[in-house]
Amino acid sequence: MKVKFILPALTEAGSPFWRPIKYSLFPPIGLATLAAYLDPADEAEIVDQHVEALRLDDEPDLVAIEVYITNAHRAFAVADHYRQRGVFVILGGIHVSALPEEAAQHADAIFIGPAEESFPRFLADFRKGRAERRYVSRTRTLVGIPPVRRDLIKRERYLVPNSIVVTRGCPHHCDFCYKDAFFAGGISSYTQTLDDALSEIERLPGRHLYFLDDHLLGNPGFARDLFLEMAGMGRIFQGAATVDSILRGDLIERAADAGLRSIFVGFETLNPSNLAASNKTHNLNRDYRAAIDRLHDLGVMINGSFVFGLDGDTGDVFKRTVDWSIETGITTATFHIATPYPGTRFHQSMRDAGRLLTDDWDLYDTRHVTFSPAGMSQEELANGYQYAYREFYRWGAILRSSLCHGSLKHQLKHFFYTSGWKKFEPLWNLIIQARKLRAMTPLLEAILSRVTTRKESRATAPSAVGLAPKQRGRSETP
Repeated sequence: MKVKFILPALTEAGSPFWRPIKYSLFPPIGLATLAAYLDPADEAEIVDQHVEALRLDDEPDLVAIEVYITNAHRAFAVADHYRQRGVFVILGGIHVSALPEEAAQHADAIFIGPAEESFPRFLADFRKGRAERRYVSRTRTLVGIPPVRRDLIKRERYLVPNSIVVTRGCPHHCDFCYKDAFFAGGISSYTQTLDDALSEIERLPGRHLYFLDDHLLGNPGFARDLFLEMAGMGRIFQGAATVDSILRGDLIERAADAGLRSIFVGFETLNPSNLAASNKTHNLNRDYRAAIDRLHDLGVMINGSFVFGLDGDTGDVFKRTVDWSIETGITTATFHIATPYPGTRFHQSMRDAGRLLTDDWDLYDTRHVTFSPAGMSQEELANGYQYAYREFYRWGAILRSSLCHGSLKHQLKHFFYTSGWKKFEPLWNLIIQARKLRAMTPLLEAILSRVTTRKESRATAPSAVGLAPKQRGRSETP
């Protein structure tokens, strides 16, 4: 049997904001995981349209397409094309789980939720010629899943081919997060066995890893054991975690000892009322500045995530957020316009209030305004988003932010990592076109190498951002 796995390019691939390096970071691990369930005699390929052309003149026996919200139209067009050629097409992914009836119009079978259990069940049915129209995950587990088919990944096309996932989901339930739609009907946070996770790590060459888990520290017991075993491996890695998990116990120190050098943190908003209204309660009454200082003292760089346009936001939110991000020494920032993804409580509340502006999924990329904000105009929100990126990544801002760190090495590390990520787009494009991304891995590892910082006393004025909750009074910093 010949099987073709496809990740269609996101809509922004055709926009002036397209950044090839951003979409040349990680291979489609989810598709490579499903490919592991095929029989040895089956022929398989993975095509990631972000990094290679998609041929449509072939006739495989089965086409499997992963659907995100902003590649949905393209995914459905590819699916329709293959079905017209008589090819059996299956669709799965976040968008399919959120809007199954929409996806079902373009597929012979759809998959709701994680597919580690349902995909092998489908394969057995398909081989017998009696595949069902819909497969829903019944058992949520990563125990006993086969090793990822990394032989199908074109490593030379990615800056971070050593991407890995050892947990699924997140224990929290934020209103604007897609996760609850994807994991509806079962547990939404679970892990591999420790032995399987370590075996997958050992399969990866070189030193650098990137954990794509939504919340690497989400299961503290598993994370603690994982970091303990990794401590002697000589790896350096990046991942994601919450403010709460960074502040609690000594887990983040164990992660740094194991090789953590950069972390994605969902600060999302500096306004406690936004946190409460979005059910992001694990960020409430947490000292953001203490979490940042703790990471910096460990030599861990921070990619902070922020959302604009929640109901507690007014026109000054953009400058306040950018200024705070620069002053606290966050290495990189990811800004988003709040986006009501289908299947989320945020989408339901905006729909019920009549505030949705469009159901054109191409615009649901966190760069466009898709609902009516409460505290500002649509134009203010769109312009403020652009302002935040422009101001945070100015040369002067990068320099000022890098000087927040206590050692010269950390300052240089910050400066080169931030500027390299946003200021050298033409160079990245040349490297991608020459297919030399793998040659950049040693440079990435060098920048991510550990720095030691001296703990400094940090005097804070009464009006300063980042005071402990009991000191803050009316400050909007959670």
